[in-house]
Amino acid sequence: MTMKSLAGRLLALAAALPVLAVLVAGPGVAAPGEEHRATAAGSLAASWTGPLSTRGRYIVDADGTRFKLKAANWAGAQGTWQGSGSTDDPANNQAGQVSHNIPLGLDRVPIQRLLADFHGLGLNSVRLPFANAMVHDTVPVPDAAVAANPQLRGKTPLQVFDAVVAALTADGFAVILNNHTTGYRFCCGLDGNERWNSGQSTAQWEDDWLFMVNRYKADKRVVGADLRNEVRRDVWDDPNWGMGDSHDEYAAFEEAGNRILQADPDMLVVMEGINWYGIPAAGFSHGRPMLTPVATLSNTLVRSGKLVYAAHFYGYTGPANTGAGSGPGSTGDPRYQDFTPEQLAQVVDDEALFVTRSGQHFTAPVWISEFGAAGRGSTNTKEQAWFDRFTDILAANDTDFAIWPLVGWADTAGRPLDTWALLSYGPDGTRTGLTDPGDWRAADWTKLVGGPAASGPVPAVSHWNMLSLDHADQDLSRRMLARADWSPGNRKGDCPDGQRLTALARGDSRALCTDAGEPAGGSGDWITVTDERYVTGGDWASGYDKLQCPDRTFAVGYSVRNNGMAALLCAPAAAPLPLTGRTLWFDRGDNRPATGGSVASDWAPGRYKGQCADGEYLAGVASTWQRLQYGAPAALLCRPLA
Repeated sequence: MTMKSLAGRLLALAAALPVLAVLVAGPGVAAPGEEHRATAAGSLAASWTGPLSTRGRYIVDADGTRFKLKAANWAGAQGTWQGSGSTDDPANNQAGQVSHNIPLGLDRVPIQRLLADFHGLGLNSVRLPFANAMVHDTVPVPDAAVAANPQLRGKTPLQVFDAVVAALTADGFAVILNNHTTGYRFCCGLDGNERWNSGQSTAQWEDDWLFMVNRYKADKRVVGADLRNEVRRDVWDDPNWGMGDSHDEYAAFEEAGNRILQADPDMLVVMEGINWYGIPAAGFSHGRPMLTPVATLSNTLVRSGKLVYAAHFYGYTGPANTGAGSGPGSTGDPRYQDFTPEQLAQVVDDEALFVTRSGQHFTAPVWISEFGAAGRGSTNTKEQAWFDRFTDILAANDTDFAIWPLVGWADTAGRPLDTWALLSYGPDGTRTGLTDPGDWRAADWTKLVGGPAASGPVPAVSHWNMLSLDHADQDLSRRMLARADWSPGNRKGDCPDGQRLTALARGDSRALCTDAGEPAGGSGDWITVTDERYVTGGDWASGYDKLQCPDRTFAVGYSVRNNGMAALLCAPAAAPLPLTGRTLWFDRGDNRPATGGSVASDWAPGRYKGQCADGEYLAGVASTWQRLQYGAPAALLCRPLA
């Protein structure tokens, strides 16, 4: 191949792949640190293979190897304007930084230098916030906003975002997209970005997510969709977890997550809990529940192994403290930085890390996707002590993390404008970073990125996932979603493909699915059972109405009218299943195994629950309308898997 033809091919490839154009510093000129960056990029890229999934509490790559998120937030595309005055006036933007609605730093530093500095911090992933407004913004960014990256001149914020994503993933970083805001306004409280449907409909929010997911679908290093940042109260209304209304975060996140997985089955779906509810004043209920509702109402997606929960912690906030220093919104409730190390560890577990306990309906990785503290020049000893204690907790629990923020500006003297940023760049591109002398956070950061952590192959795990028909259908079988309604007029739930029904609650409409010892699926159609025609082998619940799956099938779904049993959905097995079994009554108390799947957690508070053993399949459900029982399930027919 001649040099001329090689050059021609490289130019064609650069035109086809914008990232190559982004990374080129100039013809025949190596960018400063380029050799080191290229080596680091190659090492990171070779260390993992996308897409990512989960196994129990761990995130794993496509080979089943642990991939711990060691991340930072590259902010800017969510907007930095603070809500009044000119958007171009630094005084009206967060820390005097005008992002022009693209990731910060592109005006000051070539992107290959930014990436080299990211590698130098030991990062393997980046949380990349964006605003819904960015999806629809057709106005090119000012040339000054990309002065250090002239190849991005004339591009819209979304096109700049595209180039940033491509550059990150080409360097081996995993990218998690984060819907941070609706409009370009920064941050927080009553800013018009309180919920996923603030300033927009839920349908529009979901459509924007599908647009973003489909846009990056071919890039398997774009690994996750972080659905919404810090859901909180607006002026009049609280978000809730499971009430079934337009402010129900549980329902909205599950619907959006399942639509995303139907569009791209490879994505991780990241869900934060409720960041704030209530009126922050004495005498009114208020607080930061974060993931606590997950203990009794966890999400189930159409693909197991794709759910990650997330939480945020800052020292100046607290379990019932907004973080406001004074005036409206300020309360006397303790802040996280007020707790002893033991108290802090307990509250972090209560609000987030409990989710990592194995074998429960809620078990999933927990990603602390925001935390941080003021660094260089800070004299806040209380915050510094908190940061040290908090990073101790993350290190001890081997917790995935993403610090806030990654990139900021510095003034002409090299002083960071946002002292929380890990990397700050002056107008001439001079860096003042965490790894440079004088930043007290360096030791704690080293503890996080370099400390002991689980690594290598992660064994496959069994799943236990809950179904809730409290307010609506919960159809989680992709097979059944592609078909007509299998129980018209009734609320219905079916387990994700590859799982079976194993437990029901009495007096409400909740259930539990599992794939523990799952029998291989057979050929043939799935059957809806509405009467006793398949009851064979004797009356196993005399005097009760019985819904029983045909022999050689097992229950994978159920439907209810009010809370009375209406139908069972039964799937065929590949091989004959044992027909012996036992009747498990739960009409007068819980009847669950002493050990096994999700027995240490409550998925139907205040209700009696019946659960087959892990080595059994659910073959039938008995109920009655006598004695004011209203058709509620009273007994299960549990049969051995082998």
